[in-house]
Amino acid sequence: MIYPSVRDWLFSVKTFAAAMLALYIGLKMELPRPYWAMASVYIVSNPFVGATRSKALYRALGTALGAAGAVLIVPPFVESPFLFTLIVGAWTGTLLFLAMSDRTARSYVFLLAGYTLPLIAFPAVTNPTAVFDLAIARTEEITLGIVCASIVGSVVLPSRLAPTLIERTDAWFRDAAFYARETLSGRISGKQISATRQRLAATVNGLEFLLSQLSYDHTRPDILARAQALRGRMQILLPVMSSLADPLIALLADQRRRPPEMDALVADVIKWFDQPIPNARYGDQPDADADALRTRINAMQPTTPQLATWEGALISNALWRLRQLIDIWQDCRTLRVIITREQGSWRPHFRHWRLGGTERFFDRGLMLFSTVTVVGAILVACGIWISSGWADGAGAATLAAVACCFFASLDEPAPQVFKFFAATSVSVVLAGLYLFVVLPHVHDFPMLVLLFAGPFILVGTMIPRPQFNMVTMLTAVNTATFISIQNAYDADFLVFLNSNIAGVAGLLFAFLWTKVTRPFGAELAAARLLRSTWADVALSASTAPLLDQRNFYARMLDRLMQLIPRLAATDDHRHPSIESFRDMRVALNALDLRRSRRKLSGDVPDAIDRVLADVSAYFQHNVERRSRQTVPPELLTTIDRAVARVTAEGLAREAAGDNLPTDADTGPGTLDYTDADAPGATSNTQRWLRDALHALIGMRLSLFPAASGAPLPPNGGTAA
Repeated sequence: MIYPSVRDWLFSVKTFAAAMLALYIGLKMELPRPYWAMASVYIVSNPFVGATRSKALYRALGTALGAAGAVLIVPPFVESPFLFTLIVGAWTGTLLFLAMSDRTARSYVFLLAGYTLPLIAFPAVTNPTAVFDLAIARTEEITLGIVCASIVGSVVLPSRLAPTLIERTDAWFRDAAFYARETLSGRISGKQISATRQRLAATVNGLEFLLSQLSYDHTRPDILARAQALRGRMQILLPVMSSLADPLIALLADQRRRPPEMDALVADVIKWFDQPIPNARYGDQPDADADALRTRINAMQPTTPQLATWEGALISNALWRLRQLIDIWQDCRTLRVIITREQGSWRPHFRHWRLGGTERFFDRGLMLFSTVTVVGAILVACGIWISSGWADGAGAATLAAVACCFFASLDEPAPQVFKFFAATSVSVVLAGLYLFVVLPHVHDFPMLVLLFAGPFILVGTMIPRPQFNMVTMLTAVNTATFISIQNAYDADFLVFLNSNIAGVAGLLFAFLWTKVTRPFGAELAAARLLRSTWADVALSASTAPLLDQRNFYARMLDRLMQLIPRLAATDDHRHPSIESFRDMRVALNALDLRRSRRKLSGDVPDAIDRVLADVSAYFQHNVERRSRQTVPPELLTTIDRAVARVTAEGLAREAAGDNLPTDADTGPGTLDYTDADAPGATSNTQRWLRDALHALIGMRLSLFPAASGAPLPPNGGTAA
């Protein structure tokens, strides 16, 4: 058992102090429900100042929006119960959909606005003329709690988010170094490797939300920009490692195919990855080890005739990806130092045309289905309430709506809803003990604080822990709410029992509803992500125009990062967590071929067109069959013929001394990662030949990893 740390105790004591301050002010101001101020403190409090401030701001905005909606909806529609229910469901569903469409802390505004309306509207149906007063009072009470939590969190030994960012990136660096070591050694499968791949993706995903809170932590804009740049390179590292794996494994499989210096180079790259991150080096100071590795890579580049052979193409592909990996890792190390020391400048080494995309992938269909199930829960719960005439049914419908909204974005919400139900049940018992056993003996506020201190501080120490956060936070919030502290003691056991049984019943209904309507788990989400990936691969290889390839790439990468954590660890080298990386590589290689196609002449474009058409047809077939199909063997022959045409044309044009369009002629925003200034890239022809071969060889290795040892037609002479 891990006992609470000093930081956990400090957070709990600060939160309890803020809650008591909010309760005291609420009692002094004679607010109708001062206990909501106390509960709000526990809802918005976070161990870190930036997170507390952002959540407090967005909760205040969401509460105000939801309260305004209740004021507008209740008076004109309360006399038509079923129409009223439909409007509440539509409001909640719309705001919930907007919340799921935003993966930053800002989504809290929409989520709060979505379920605040039923929290205010349902209890007001019996007295609609008082809805405005109820909305104002709730907004005041919640705002009071928010202000107290923010002030205490900011003034009393504040904790910043930046150290947490450093801790998470340190864990990522350790996992990335292990993953690179295994990849460079030719190992891409295994449960430990799969688990590491999942952690790497999960860390990158979690940083998106964390960085959205960093601006509230007095973080300088330049440091925030560096943190965003670091996350972008952390995100792209996994696909680059995957791109390196296949040609490297093909080379490692046969000693005769790789030059002897390749083994030494890979070993030195592994050693460099294992080096600790420097604490004293600024970003503007060079990394001599990285520069030396790049120099060795440039010296090993195959010549143009060597590129026309299978061995030369593999070596060139592996060296190209290895240089990308070195550049990304050096950028990550440099950015990590700058963020830690909050000073220094940097010049990125990894400069790729695909960087800079901002588009994210959202499964709108699954989001809509999740939203519809929440709306359905509200309609059914309200229908039961209305048809039964249950006086306390508003509490059941309200908590059912809140619980379903809380966990709508999860793949499998039922277990979390059950925890909500269990925590609420415990809170009812605790509140009953306080209300009928303890509070009758309390005669002043200091005594109340002393009696609350023990259990609330103890529960608060577990709120910072992710595994206990939800249960303990809900226990504290619900206990404070169910006790219903007022200026004068007034407790009725039957009223307490009826109202709280209604809430528990509503949560039980929410659990059963989500269990029935959302039984699919992560398998459904993963399957849909895979099919969406296949559709984008088919699109990338089609003739359909793609006006913004950066955002197309960003969307595919974001979807990949969502998919990997949903896939179980495995020893299978053909597992979806590995195959999905290959799918993405096929798409990117197809884009590269489409971009460079106009550089080619003769019958080469037709050969590439046949490759793209067959690739598009294969992945479209996967989409239609809703499962991964066997790659047609004919596609391997088609790719090899295209490679033969490209190499033959390249050699012929070099022999003729013809010049090809330079990278600068390809239009704005289309520069690839070509290292034009590197030794060994001395002519347009060689650069063109290398780029074309990399795309075709990468596609071949991705689609046919088991056939990576098959020889290509030499110099294009036998593939007519």
